[in-house]
Amino acid sequence: MGGLALNCANIACVSAQNPVETNPPSADYKPAFAGQTRIAGVKTKTPLDITVINEKLENPWAISVLPDGRFLITQKQGTMVILNANGESSKKITGLPKVDPSGQGGLLDVTLDPNFAKNRMIYWAYSEPQDKGVLLAIAKGKLAANETSIENQTIIYRATPAYTGKLQYGSRIVFDKNGNLFVSTGERSGNDIRIQAQYLNSSLGKILHLTPDGKAVANGPFAGKADARPEIYAYGLRNPDGLAINPQTGDLWEAEFGPKGGDEVNIIKPGKNYGWPIITYGTEYSGKKVGDGIQQKEGMEQPVYYWNPSISPGCIAFYNGNSIAEWKGNLFVGGLGGSHIIRLVIKDNKVVGEERLLEGKGERFRDMAEGKDGALYSVTDNGHLYRIAKK
Repeated sequence: MGGLALNCANIACVSAQNPVETNPPSADYKPAFAGQTRIAGVKTKTPLDITVINEKLENPWAISVLPDGRFLITQKQGTMVILNANGESSKKITGLPKVDPSGQGGLLDVTLDPNFAKNRMIYWAYSEPQDKGVLLAIAKGKLAANETSIENQTIIYRATPAYTGKLQYGSRIVFDKNGNLFVSTGERSGNDIRIQAQYLNSSLGKILHLTPDGKAVANGPFAGKADARPEIYAYGLRNPDGLAINPQTGDLWEAEFGPKGGDEVNIIKPGKNYGWPIITYGTEYSGKKVGDGIQQKEGMEQPVYYWNPSISPGCIAFYNGNSIAEWKGNLFVGGLGGSHIIRLVIKDNKVVGEERLLEGKGERFRDMAEGKDGALYSVTDNGHLYRIAKK
């Protein structure tokens, strides 16, 4: 639990600092508990060196760190690239399945197999065009020795039903300690389909728990239940673009876009219902209430933290390095519409401090990863790769 003492020191300092959010919320909803939103501000004391080490990426969506410190990055239009540890372009991977890059679709997340150093397997997510609509597909394959193609490509899972809309696919992929996959799926946004986040016979708006072959992990919370998909691990999610396991506790954390306001961070527990679209701290984009306009309901989970106005959480990553000691155990959230990186100080699964980093850059921070060198790396929609390190 290294880093908590430092965090506690930070906590002692934050009482004099105002919350970082100063704009009024889109709705005057009351939080369920103290500290669920607009927590006191914190400030990193360690001097930081912030540099752009590549500015020629093409709509990057996800970044994974290879065992040798290089970076594997997906690009929305359907290619992957490998960059050297210093950010220089090294390889381009083509020949991947056709994607639908319109809207929020394209080539999305990419994750390395836990045994990548031996088996060279990677897993990725993308929006797959169908005869009637588009769906989120999860594929796997082996990175070829020449690092310009993926061998033995196999689609292991399709999040059904397909839908004609082009928004809110979710799609983060995280491996658990047993080598199985957690996959986040969006509810595809449309008023005619988003209620399927509550349906246990639909893949949409869910956290799925899959084997490396795309089957349901045995003994899931809905295994054997009539009219329920056994791969569902949790449900009631809107657009979960952030997914990460806390290395200090093993808990699975998720971040999702609210509608207008109500962006959330949740701790995902098996079988739990996270409420969308029944409860939310946001409103419709028109300003009207979502459904009955309620924020709490028995049997539905509350977010650990939420934002209103929206920051648009495109990704999350825990910092577990020793280079910046005061960050150890902190959760970082990439803001798209918010155009900054959020640092959340966590203590006992509660948010106890919030900081905004890189606010002046005007970037949409799409994905983040901790590098082998202890720096934090982030790709942006503008095609930049940032390195955030100790001076």
